[in-house]
Amino acid sequence: MDRIPLDMGTNTLYKYLDAQGGLAMLHNCNIQFTNATKLNDPFDCHPSLIDFSQVPAERTRVWSKEDIINLESNRFERHRDKTWLCSLSKNYDSLLMWSYYNCHKGVCVGIDLEKADKYLSRIWGSIILGYLKFEVRYRDIIEKPDFFKREEDLWTYQLSTKGKVWKHEQEVRLVIVNPSMITPYYVPKEFENKESIDYKEIRFVPKIGGECFDSVYLGVNIDDDIKTQIINTAKGLNPEIKIYQMKVDANAFKLQTESII
Repeated sequence: MDRIPLDMGTNTLYKYLDAQGGLAMLHNCNIQFTNATKLNDPFDCHPSLIDFSQVPAERTRVWSKEDIINLESNRFERHRDKTWLCSLSKNYDSLLMWSYYNCHKGVCVGIDLEKADKYLSRIWGSIILGYLKFEVRYRDIIEKPDFFKREEDLWTYQLSTKGKVWKHEQEVRLVIVNPSMITPYYVPKEFENKESIDYKEIRFVPKIGGECFDSVYLGVNIDDDIKTQIINTAKGLNPEIKIYQMKVDANAFKLQTESII
């Protein structure tokens, strides 16, 4: 699977998590991929981002316009179903991100993607865990491309387009398609005792090396007990990791960082 270069200006990307989630990520030395249908934005990777309605007349000689629309859009629905994403950000100090991901009580973990690349591209048994990288493009839905004109790669468009309301996230996506069950994974606790679950509920968690964890930012309101656990776990994982405490800027509506290690 080809990997797409990013124009980011930095190798480090950031993951906002609640305190327990951040501690688990550091303890297990992994990153999590979630199915594209299970993200918090229902428009994520949705076929409705693409205009299938402009069916050329020559395509309707055998099948109806509605049949063709359903046929083509269903291909993109299936593409969404078999795609897992890890959402990262180019920013570690977004007030909105800190607020709605962990109420300023959690963490933001910096990951050096250049170092992580060798782990995410590795071979598990006979399976190559390839991945894609997309810098999200924020657009209005009225800009939907016409499927039948194919003026751009619509698979990429589907996986990398979000509404402008999310622009503050400055998101970069790591993507795996059709992940093999040989890849490390887990089943969320609410499904553990069920006889069967939807495959899309599975979270894939490939391991990366401790050196990939570049930094940890601790929320303004993080509890002292778990703060200590996170610091100790992070330093045990990577002695060179940088750890910062987020602080309120008394003179502006923004966050400041204070190095604590």
